[in-house]
Amino acid sequence: MRDRSQPPLPDFVSTRAITFRAVSAEPEDVVLADAGYEPTHDDPGPLTTSLAWATWALFVGLALMLVGAGMFGTLIGVRSELDGYTALEIGLISGAYYGGFLGGSRLTLAFLGSVGHIRVYAALASLLAASIITAGLISNPLAWILLRLVTGMCLAGQYVVAESWLNQLVSNQIRGRILSIYSVTTVVAYGAGQLWFTRLDPISITGFGIAAILVSVAITPVALSADAAPPMLARPRRLHLRELWSLVPTGVVTSVLVGITHGSFIGLIAVFATRLGLTVNEIGLFVTMPTLGGLLLSVPVSSLSDRIDRRVVGATAGLIAAVGGVGLMWFGPDHVLGLASMALVGSMTYPLYSIAGAYTNDGVPPEQLTAAASQLVLLYGAGAFVGPILGSFVMTAVGDDGYAWMIIATHVSIALFLLVRIAQYPSAVRAKPSNAVQLAGRVLYLPATAVAMGRRLRPVRRPSR
Repeated sequence: MRDRSQPPLPDFVSTRAITFRAVSAEPEDVVLADAGYEPTHDDPGPLTTSLAWATWALFVGLALMLVGAGMFGTLIGVRSELDGYTALEIGLISGAYYGGFLGGSRLTLAFLGSVGHIRVYAALASLLAASIITAGLISNPLAWILLRLVTGMCLAGQYVVAESWLNQLVSNQIRGRILSIYSVTTVVAYGAGQLWFTRLDPISITGFGIAAILVSVAITPVALSADAAPPMLARPRRLHLRELWSLVPTGVVTSVLVGITHGSFIGLIAVFATRLGLTVNEIGLFVTMPTLGGLLLSVPVSSLSDRIDRRVVGATAGLIAAVGGVGLMWFGPDHVLGLASMALVGSMTYPLYSIAGAYTNDGVPPEQLTAAASQLVLLYGAGAFVGPILGSFVMTAVGDDGYAWMIIATHVSIALFLLVRIAQYPSAVRAKPSNAVQLAGRVLYLPATAVAMGRRLRPVRRPSR
């Protein structure tokens, strides 16, 4: 509770330094104090920096890592089809990546409390690079299933590191926008890797080697940045799935549905394009279109969820993405309108994860945000593990149009679920009432996000002990 004898704090502190002071090992006792707080021997020292400056290393490192991961994921998809793997084997290879999310999120959460965010990030990146180069040396379905499982564990751990890091830095008022910037960074970087694939021979080991190099280099900015501001080293308070369900059931179900949607959409996109006989350049363009759409609209859509009911934004985005699936089925991937349909799907589907995460975190106590990030990755991974396997069976039963049918069915399912929840519970806790937002903020979400990223962290003042 804030000291009532002190004047109220502004929304953002722009001129005062911030220090982190660990009063005890429990995360709820790790508080932010302003520069007026008398330092003690427990204080690690002041952090005088903006939110953007404190997180640039994390974003740059993730971008480099996901360029390599995007290149690797596309290489695996195309190579497995060229090598004549069965639909079940291809589905298991794609699903194993998301299956790794199940264990990766739990293991990462356990290590974060003992060695900290930066060391966990570096260890997972090193293991990820080794797995990628090993996959280039061995072309075997069973080996690739195992290696994709390991890469999924590593990337799931990196998502837990990044999301818990960011969630503990921001408040609900800008959480959706910050998570959308994080989402755009991951989506654009992954798409850049997919586009780079067009310049590589999928049969050669060169692409695997370049991807491994990028992942290795991604350690450098995070490990060496003097301005990085990871959360304090503390044992995270646990949050069981049952407890998360009791707090935010809508967020739990939506995260699983988004996982199924993205698992089938992302995991099978290269396989779908290869089966249609597209050239390498055409495949690269096709798999990059969703990234382009996500780049254009992810931040505005996610920012809108900071202003109005997140469920309304999510349901609308799901319906629009389903329309994009209809366009893909109608025009085909080799038509300009078919490519535009894929961009439309990407612009609406990628913000869904940010919206689901932000809605869930709105209802979780601050001391359990790290544990909530782990559970969200776990739920997303569980759904994404099922998605490619289900999509492979649909494509086998229906034909190549089964890919578009999966896009339509999964996004409509998300929209219908959120609409039912809105009908059951019309009132939802919003980060900020829409009528409290100035007109400029409601129209120009992208500039508003840039301004917010340049402001300082908002401290939480507590009386000294």
